[in-house]
Amino acid sequence: MTHKKSNNIQPPQKPASQQVSRPTNIKTIGILGGMSDKATMEYYRFINQKINARLGGWEIGETLIQGCNFGNIEYYVRNNAWDEARAYVEEKAKLAQAGGADVLVCVSNTMHKVLDKMPELLDIPFIHITTPTAQAIVSKGLKKIALLGTKPVMQADYIKDEYAKYGIEIIVPSEAEQLEIDRIIFDELVKGTISEKSRQYYVQVSESLAKEHGAQGVILGCTEIFLLIGQQDLQNMTVFNTTELHVDAAVEYALAGS
Repeated sequence: MTHKKSNNIQPPQKPASQQVSRPTNIKTIGILGGMSDKATMEYYRFINQKINARLGGWEIGETLIQGCNFGNIEYYVRNNAWDEARAYVEEKAKLAQAGGADVLVCVSNTMHKVLDKMPELLDIPFIHITTPTAQAIVSKGLKKIALLGTKPVMQADYIKDEYAKYGIEIIVPSEAEQLEIDRIIFDELVKGTISEKSRQYYVQVSESLAKEHGAQGVILGCTEIFLLIGQQDLQNMTVFNTTELHVDAAVEYALAGS
């Protein structure tokens, strides 16, 4: 008896990532970057890693990087030229929206000093860097938190006031410690220099704020600090990495409804 071969041959199954309709429905994350380029690279890396972890396959984020010249930013910050900084950064934010961003994040805690008018300036959502960090602190039930960052972040009230809205008391280092923390950021971290001596200094200051002032955790209030220290360095304090928490919020927005 002769058996005929079946013509009912099934085509090979496509990977899951090829079964979705194209293009994938992901909102474009606008990255107001260049503050510094190191932080901007980490934002881009984190965004793509997190979206790929959620969607799998070859999926990454849809992003638009509107870079600033860090030479301008450094000048404005060091010389307290905040009016000039506002005009410069607001123009870059408008360019990001015009370029197609659906949501905007700024990669600098420091420059949020001049970003308070974003909701009025833009027609797209702006995710303030303190919002996801404050929410993470509240979720842990903590109230008294140390803050490390540039001098403006530690000295001025514009960041502290945002956390105060959530009932969070901010503790900062001494003036002398602030100067050294700021120096390490500008002279080392934004240039990609990671020093063991500087790591130990940041750990020492953080532990002192916990021991002497009752800080329950520490906010890494500069987007490069996590390159130097992390939770592994401060076993008795909860570490809040503003960079990653900010990215998490942007990714959630970008994938909503996808």
